[in-house]
Amino acid sequence: MKPEKNMAAESLQALIDSAKEGAVLKLENQTYEGNIVIDKPLTLIGSKHTVIKGDGSGNVISIKAPRVSLSHLTVTDSSMNRNSAEEYAAIKIYSNHNLVEHITISRSFHGIYLSKAHYNTIRDNHIKGMGKGEIAAQGNGLHVYYAHDNLLIANTIEGTRDGMFFDYAHKNRSIANKISHTRYGLHYMYSDKNVFKNNIFTMNQGGAAVMNSNHLTLDGNQFIVNYGNQSFGLMLLQANDNKIENNTFYMNQRGLYIDQATRNVFRNNHIIQNQIGIELWASSNDQTFTLNRITDNTIPAVTLGGTGENNSWSMDGKGNDWGSAFPVTDLNQDRIGDFPVTYHSSLHQLIEDQELTNLFLKSPAIKIYEKLNASLSGEALMFRDSHPLVGSAKGSHTKIWLIAFALLVLWLLIKGRKRLCITFGRNGRKI
Repeated sequence: MKPEKNMAAESLQALIDSAKEGAVLKLENQTYEGNIVIDKPLTLIGSKHTVIKGDGSGNVISIKAPRVSLSHLTVTDSSMNRNSAEEYAAIKIYSNHNLVEHITISRSFHGIYLSKAHYNTIRDNHIKGMGKGEIAAQGNGLHVYYAHDNLLIANTIEGTRDGMFFDYAHKNRSIANKISHTRYGLHYMYSDKNVFKNNIFTMNQGGAAVMNSNHLTLDGNQFIVNYGNQSFGLMLLQANDNKIENNTFYMNQRGLYIDQATRNVFRNNHIIQNQIGIELWASSNDQTFTLNRITDNTIPAVTLGGTGENNSWSMDGKGNDWGSAFPVTDLNQDRIGDFPVTYHSSLHQLIEDQELTNLFLKSPAIKIYEKLNASLSGEALMFRDSHPLVGSAKGSHTKIWLIAFALLVLWLLIKGRKRLCITFGRNGRKI
């Protein structure tokens, strides 16, 4: 369909109101006044310097009709009011089968908010929050509320409260998004059967927090340098029957934090150079760890609050690669150790009782503490892998480490490493 040229003297809302259903409106390189409501199927296409600027009192763009397409716009200045009856956003979508792509968003409470909106595609957008000490005073980059079957792909989010927040949102797919400098890069609450694949989390207070959510697939994601007091790459809290496969957890305070979770499968992940590779609370049962590379962590795995004996460190006769810290013999050359690998530690009680122990895990005093308690028989079994894997050559993982190190240096140079304390729990009110 041939685009309809706009007139500079005419308001954007007037253009929308006068357009026919299915119209294509090509916007000029100028700033248009929000707040606008789109209540019919149409397409808005911007140019390099097209800006839609809200008045700070509501949503900048409200999409209330299906089959709306927005592209190549800058959207700014939604309401920042946290005490209103509605949570505001730069773009708020209330309808189905819409496309939002190549949008730059700033100075807004939420970036893009899907409210009971389904089958939408949110693609290649850049959402920038206020960052630093303003995380608690703003909303989320992508907020998905009671919305299902949406595709969120190749978005970049930085400096918001949570990067992506899902609440009662099922069967969504999140692919190849990049999230940094947030509280939680990903936050799931009561959201089932979602797929989260090939995303990158770096320099967040927590990489991904999965709470009360089941039957998720997390595949091929990178959790790199999510660091601070009580930080983690991935947290599972009251989360069940999830598949965590082919992910990289590199240089986080805790690679995996698992509490009150059941029947989760961790397969073929790289858990490397974290302070604690896996922190597993005894309230979690029937976890399965197989084919993972768990190496060069200060503490490979720690079980807290009890023995956690119902968890399995191998499946179908295949355990995990624990690196050079746990050498194994393999006389029959089947790449599986001839004897189990066990790990005992006295740190579990110290970590449970003293939260700040995490700040000293790399101190030589920790090793002395371990040796003293070993002589006094104060150690407890942390894990027993009955079928440990023979370690692969170090060179096979050089590429992963080089990429992670390059990302770390880049973010340190640009943003620094200042961190805030984490408060676990549900954020925001819903409409």
